[in-house]
Amino acid sequence: MKLSEELIYRGFKAETTIENPEDLDNRASKKFYFGADPSADSLTIGNLAALMMCACFARHGYQPYLLVGGATGQIGDPKENGERELKPLEEVEHNKQCIKEQVERVIDNATSRHAPSRPSLRGSGAQSAPVVADGLEAALSNHPGVVLVDNYDWFKDMKYLDFLREVGKAFSMTQLLDRQFVQNRIGEGGAGISYAEFSYTLIQGYDFLHLYREYGVDLQLCGADQYGNCTSGIHLIRRLEGGEADVWSTPLIIDPVTGRKFGKSEGNAIWLAASDNGDGNYTSIFDFYQFWLNQPDEAVESLIKTYTLFGKDEIEAILKEHFEAPEKRVAQKALARGVTEVLHGRENADAIENLIGLLFDKNTNFADFSEDELKEFGEYLPTAKKGSSLVDLLVDNGLAESKKKAREFISQGAITINGEKTKEDVVADQVAIVKKGKNKFVIVK
Repeated sequence: MKLSEELIYRGFKAETTIENPEDLDNRASKKFYFGADPSADSLTIGNLAALMMCACFARHGYQPYLLVGGATGQIGDPKENGERELKPLEEVEHNKQCIKEQVERVIDNATSRHAPSRPSLRGSGAQSAPVVADGLEAALSNHPGVVLVDNYDWFKDMKYLDFLREVGKAFSMTQLLDRQFVQNRIGEGGAGISYAEFSYTLIQGYDFLHLYREYGVDLQLCGADQYGNCTSGIHLIRRLEGGEADVWSTPLIIDPVTGRKFGKSEGNAIWLAASDNGDGNYTSIFDFYQFWLNQPDEAVESLIKTYTLFGKDEIEAILKEHFEAPEKRVAQKALARGVTEVLHGRENADAIENLIGLLFDKNTNFADFSEDELKEFGEYLPTAKKGSSLVDLLVDNGLAESKKKAREFISQGAITINGEKTKEDVVADQVAIVKKGKNKFVIVK
């Protein structure tokens, strides 16, 4: 497929300044930038959808410039309903480094044919599923490298008066006040808006201008909620350089169960980090895989197009097989496999499939696992240190919402340790696997 065809097929098209998507196939300048602000120390699967769009452009020969907002992160992207709290500069720097690693890893995995190898868990496990088809393999091996940039680098020495003279003078107040998020904040019942957040769109617009001047970047990719801010850059490029630039946005991903977008502000975040970077913003590889495995039938078709590298022919074959026997959840398994491989690599995807095969095999005897094997499971499952009470362990790892609830689970026989039910609040003082219900696990090590 051509780039324009793949973007439409995978659902990567929302509002855009490009009237004919086919213009992207033969664009003279094949450079784009995408920005992410360090508002947390991990991105979410909402961000991952946009990164998959970026990878799609890269596979078709576009040079990606991925911007981490060390400067804009100090202000905060304006919300619809209220002011953001300013983060300490040390926290912004920490978040920035974490996000840089995630962005680079995702784009590399989504544009490379092979991932680093590592041993799998005990057992032969499932064979690696093919991840590309329809001629994508050649594209994956020929993509341009990622250029990581940080807007703090060009804002740190900029003088305030210079910014006002060059950028502030290029915008009218009427133009800025017409922005929807500003209207929401200053209208009747609105929370108001600080000058700092009001200026955010100017700062982001200057990013586009800077990248246009320094690197010849004339295309910005974004999520649909950022489209208005992104057009500020087009305005500056046209006004100050007499140049032309475009914005291409992708729809926000909506949780089919709750109707809310996937993101941290909605309280339903699935994080890209697999371990804690310091703020508790992580989702274990096991829980990440399980999240996709549990998606409803009505969502799986769009999600598999957005979040995996399966080609069109393969997706259609997967969906055909799935809807012939939905109870086998063929599409959910392919989705979980594909997106886990994109984020965490092929060998981790192999390992998690092997682990799930062991954990959910009715013939598995948990008492048979050695301490070393259980510790290896802890790379993919939540872990607890030896010496905790069972009640505390359940609460601390999110398997119970309170100590009272944890005691109820124990008394009802819903908790097992190495496969044996326990009805007492014992001290977990040995390497073990604690299981709640059918699919919640914690490794004590």
